[in-house]
Amino acid sequence: MNRFKVVTIILAFALVALAFPPGAEADEWNRKTTVTFNAPVEVPGVDAQVLPAGTYVFKIMDSPSNRHIVRIFSEDETHVYTTILAIPNYRMRSSDKTVMTFGERAAGEPQAIRTWFYPGRNWGEEFVYPKKRALELARLVNEPVLATTVELSPTAPIETLEQAPIVAVTPRGEEVPVAEVVQARPVETAARLPQTASPLAFLALIGLLSLGAGIALSLARKSKRAKVARA
Repeated sequence: MNRFKVVTIILAFALVALAFPPGAEADEWNRKTTVTFNAPVEVPGVDAQVLPAGTYVFKIMDSPSNRHIVRIFSEDETHVYTTILAIPNYRMRSSDKTVMTFGERAAGEPQAIRTWFYPGRNWGEEFVYPKKRALELARLVNEPVLATTVELSPTAPIETLEQAPIVAVTPRGEEVPVAEVVQARPVETAARLPQTASPLAFLALIGLLSLGAGIALSLARKSKRAKVARA
């Protein structure tokens, strides 16, 4: 019975190691990122929403859709500034740091955020602007900008954003394929399966199971020797 208890306890610890991955991976689920802007930044929202210089938290919201929904919070995460519709964009080289790109603007005007890449990822988020504002931005940067007719606001329902139509508008107001704005995934990498989990937890499980087996074997040998001694 004592041997059974020891092995049971070890197996329980192994399951805990799998259930709670290392802290560094905790943010992989929602890609929580804390960003400090040293100047005002425009983000998709109501009436060309501008965030003052300061610290903000970006998160991916839960969504079964292939598109990504991003929310921007205050530093303490008690206030939501906007809920943004985004679609995946690809970059050839990943970075170990957060990368954000901005559309060109006139001197003295807030830069409009365009993409957000989480550290270590080739796939990032290409932000979609309300169509009216997207057209204005397209004319400013003289290139197509992603647009949607759905209102983007702090309380925008995720379900509504999942179904929102997305187009790309040109400086002339024409709609063109989204592919003209978003970088497609290279053919040579398309067949690769994404790495969804770290092998650390699996290795920990193997180690703990091996330790448990060793302890159980040692206890069995001691019990056998004890029986022989009594005989």
